Parts: sequence; C-alpha cells; structure tokens
Amino acid sequence: MHMLTPKRVPHVSMLRHGLCTFLLLPFLTVTGCGYHVAGSAAHVPANVRTLAVPVFKTNVLQYHTEVALTDATIRELNTRTRYRVTHTDNPEDSDATLQGTVLTETIAPLTYDPSTGSTSSYLVQITAKFALVARDGHVLYRNDKLSFREQYQSTQDLSAFIQEDSAAIQRVSRDMASEIVADLLNSF
Repeated sequence: MHMLTPKRVPHVSMLRHGLCTFLLLPFLTVTGCGYHVAGSAAHVPANVRTLAVPVFKTNVLQYHTEVALTDATIRELNTRTRYRVTHTDNPEDSDATLQGTVLTETIAPLTYDPSTGSTSSYLVQITAKFALVARDGHVLYRNDKLSFREQYQSTQDLSAFIQEDSAAIQRVSRDMASEIVADLLNSF
C-alpha cells in the first residue's frame, strides 16, 4: 500500500511573503512623506522672519482685484504663520517678498432667468501668479498659474449688482489667499 504524504509547496510561503510586502508597501511609503509643524514653511528658510507683501500687480482692467487679493493674503499669512508680515513697497526691509500678479479676471453669464431671458447668475474667475523671493533675489516659491472661480447672483438693481460683484471678488480672493499660504506651508 502506498501511503499518501502531503506534498510540501514551497511557493506558498513565498506567495504569503510577497502578498504581505505588497500590502504593506503603501504604508511604508506614506511614513516617509515629511510631515512638519504647521507654520513652518517648506519653501521658506529658517532665517526668514519677516515677509513683505506689496500690493500685487495686475494685468486686468477690473477695479481693485489686486488690492482685495493682497489684503486677503496678508490676513491669511498673519493668521496662519509666525512671520511678521509687512504691507510695504520697500521689500529691502524684509527677509523675503511675496510678489503677485493678477493675470486674468473674467466674468461670464452662468444661468438665465427663463421668464425674462436675462442673466440670473454669473461666474467670476481669477488667475494669478505668485513668487516668494528672498532678499538676495533667490526664488523660494513660485506658482505661475493659480486659478479660482466663484458664482454670484445677478439682480435688476445696478447698485446691488455691483455690490455682489465685489463680494464675489472678496470670496475668490480669500480662497486664493488660503491656497497660496497652504502651498507655502505644506509643499513637500
């Protein structure tokens, strides 16, 4: 009588080992992603303590978008960072300067009122570029095309329309400023 002996399969342990490695690989790569304390920018050297944020430049005809974006960025920097932020046209007084330029601003009809055929909401979109430049001229951070958009409602009253337009620009400016500062602080 021939006795059956279980055959040993050497590949089973190799398969288990390979499967475990495959499943653990994403966790191993995540642990080395470089977390850091909030407020310590990856792009900003440790010796930078003051940031100048002069009024951003503009390539658009719309009124005061660059001022709204500059003010929102300064508020965001003051709220989320440890840097002393100056709103100055003399960047030599600071360790680094955040420069910005509003590249485009478009306002386009989004929805229409079916009863009147007039526009009932608009979409405003702003695109800008930013660079953080050290006092010696070295570029520490650059984003050449940051774009945000916001919807706002139309009205038949012209003064209310202008007020809502400004509020939409303020909201887009806050969103862009938040993204700029987040990018400065959290880029790896």
